[in-house]
Amino acid sequence: MQLPLLALAMASFGIGTTEFVIMGLLPEVAADLSVTIPAAGLLVTGYALGVVIGAPIVAIITNSLPRKATLIGLSSMFVVGNFLCAVAPDYWFLMGARVVTAFCHGAFFGIGAVVAANLVPPNQRASAIALMFAGLTLANVLGVPLGTALGQALGWRSTFWAVVLIGILAVSAIAIWVPRDIPHAAGNIIREFAVLKRPQVLLTMMMSVLASASLFSVFTYIAPLLRDVTGFAPHTVTYVLLLFGVGITIGNLLGGRLADWRLMPSLMASFVGLTVVLVAFVFLSPFAAAAVATVFIWGILVFAVVPPIQMRVVDAAVGAPNLASTLNQGAFNLGNAAGAWIGGAAITVGIGYAELPWVGAALAVGALGLCVVSQSLERRAGGLVEATGGACEEC
Repeated sequence: MQLPLLALAMASFGIGTTEFVIMGLLPEVAADLSVTIPAAGLLVTGYALGVVIGAPIVAIITNSLPRKATLIGLSSMFVVGNFLCAVAPDYWFLMGARVVTAFCHGAFFGIGAVVAANLVPPNQRASAIALMFAGLTLANVLGVPLGTALGQALGWRSTFWAVVLIGILAVSAIAIWVPRDIPHAAGNIIREFAVLKRPQVLLTMMMSVLASASLFSVFTYIAPLLRDVTGFAPHTVTYVLLLFGVGITIGNLLGGRLADWRLMPSLMASFVGLTVVLVAFVFLSPFAAAAVATVFIWGILVFAVVPPIQMRVVDAAVGAPNLASTLNQGAFNLGNAAGAWIGGAAITVGIGYAELPWVGAALAVGALGLCVVSQSLERRAGGLVEATGGACEEC
């Protein structure tokens, strides 16, 4: 069963690369399409909104379809979207192509996780899901830095052509290696949306939004920040992005272990640490060594919150975990969109790149506040969340 999981990981690698690589190429895209860097940053927002809008729509449309056919269709949509990005003649065509690409994102990860779990024995499901999502992590370690370097050397369009090739390989691998007889019980997905009435589900998804907004309000503009404030050359930015990718890989693993240990205390501690690091970045960004170290630690902390949040939303959404998992991908990407827009708006009104981490820190504090409210409600309910496995409607 390793080959089907490898096929899913290959697709998640391509999707992760195309989502994040645009941030390392903002100056090149802005110069080529004759727009400002904040306007180019809205390409991140457009993609994220495409995920937010597309996740529930695609979940509804594909609910009764065979899983293999659905995965092939979604990954093919990814290939078409990136092809359109590569040939985009102007800014608005590129924006539309990014949105088309994004429509496959949330549903692919939501459905892919369920498929991965069904490919292995019950005692290996978590490992199977982790292997699929390893493609997304690897995208940040290798795909984004290498894609950034390729785009800087041969033009930003070359990066999207490379992602098209990855997508074609992923579609072929899914078609050949993923079995047809994947168990799938198509329930009433409209009825499952009632899970959104549960306060703990909504609070956790709002944490996802703020956590992601904290990241993207700064990381969207990391290339010009490191160039203009720290003084790095373009090729050096690539190495810093590689180090950030290593940091988020460590953070993802660390966050999973901490969530298994004590979920809410570890989540709150991560948000406190994230706030401190972003505030420190304001003062350390002009100094090369300190800036690099801060970016690395930032990567660890910002992804240490992802597994606990994902675990909490699935636990709170008992009865509709697949839908909740897909919608939480939309919540993260709503944060991506909001963060990129907030960061661009801050720059437009005169806030310098060096001061952007203040914005990220404020959003992290907001997420921490939601953690406190969520735990307070849980305690007030007398621990009913744990007693019912997350099914408590009052919680």
